[in-house]
Amino acid sequence: MEVLRIATSGSVDDGKSTLIGRLLYDTNSIPQDKMEALHAASKRKGLDFTDLSLLTDGLVAEREQGITIDVAHIYFSTPTRKYIIADTPGHIEYTRNMVTGASNAQVSLILIDARRGIVEQTHRHFFIANLLRIPYLVVCVNKMDLVDYSEARFNQIVEDFQQMLANAGYKGQEVKFIPISSLYGENVATRTGAINWYNGSTLLEYLEQVSFDHEDRNHPARFPIQSVIRPRTTEYHDFRGFAGKVASGHFNVGDEVVSLPSGQKSRIKTIEQFEKQLTVAHARESVVITLEGEIDSSRGNMLVKTDELPAQLKEISANICWMDQLPLTSGKTYLLQHGVNRVKAKVQQINYVTDVTNHTQVADKTSMGLNDIGRISLKTAAPVFADPYKNNPANGAFILIDEYNNTTVAVGFIE
Repeated sequence: MEVLRIATSGSVDDGKSTLIGRLLYDTNSIPQDKMEALHAASKRKGLDFTDLSLLTDGLVAEREQGITIDVAHIYFSTPTRKYIIADTPGHIEYTRNMVTGASNAQVSLILIDARRGIVEQTHRHFFIANLLRIPYLVVCVNKMDLVDYSEARFNQIVEDFQQMLANAGYKGQEVKFIPISSLYGENVATRTGAINWYNGSTLLEYLEQVSFDHEDRNHPARFPIQSVIRPRTTEYHDFRGFAGKVASGHFNVGDEVVSLPSGQKSRIKTIEQFEKQLTVAHARESVVITLEGEIDSSRGNMLVKTDELPAQLKEISANICWMDQLPLTSGKTYLLQHGVNRVKAKVQQINYVTDVTNHTQVADKTSMGLNDIGRISLKTAAPVFADPYKNNPANGAFILIDEYNNTTVAVGFIE
């Protein structure tokens, strides 16, 4: 069964957690004992209704404040497909959580409070969805019950959002606008008739029919080697295989491949997965590849097809989201982790920091602070075998690590 990955985003109190709780409730994905606990928790809060947001706000601080702080992953399914929802925080200080939570999403749900319309965080979340090249964008205009289900108000918000779309750098997204009320379930999974002027699909109907063809399988073939398999048994004393997960594209038995960085060539002899022999390995599949000829490859190296070579980069221009309390300044050295490959990298220059509220670039910045997004130039101690993120996301992203305390300080996307 297909798995659709969704990221939710929105400003504080736009109703993200309630919307997810409503999806779980309307798809009968909540066990009876959890529903009873939910009823009891809602009564303790003095509410005369069941607070569905409590399903996803799992931290004590989240429940006390009524906000989302950490990224929560929620799983549910319908007869059509399975879903994984990343419920990301709405606060500006948790932008880094939103970036990491949405990094694998195929659909981005951006919630807008119908009373307030587009706010600063709407611009920020749209910018991040745009930066990550998320192919499907659903704008849920929530709390329609608080504006008397006004069609004029909904149309005004749609018009305002379309102005943002006109200024976007990436225009390859499919955008859907849906008026909803998560509290009462209007247009989430069902219709109650309150928004009788809207003839489009409900949110769940739209998610059920979203088509994705596993684009990463159509990208160039990339196989980062995680380990070399050499069994210490008499029966398999000659066995030498390369274990890892296919990052993108596909590999067939008989394909000619080259190992990077050595440049040595060979052909795929077998592709093995547990006790099965495969003829082809697709993106996101973990396999062991054996080759016809012995070549020098180890953890951190990459197998690619000879006619689909990536760039070997020692100078990298990348968009990053800074995730550390200490600021980024030019001249600092970090560890750059690209897949399983880790190299030293020096920040050559901060090219600019982006003002995500209006998509403008501020070029005179000498540092980047927590949650800032901008472009930097890096120089690495050894080649990185990467593709531009826009061409192959699976092989175009990296993280920066503080080599002294092992803290992840940034996530980057190669230009």
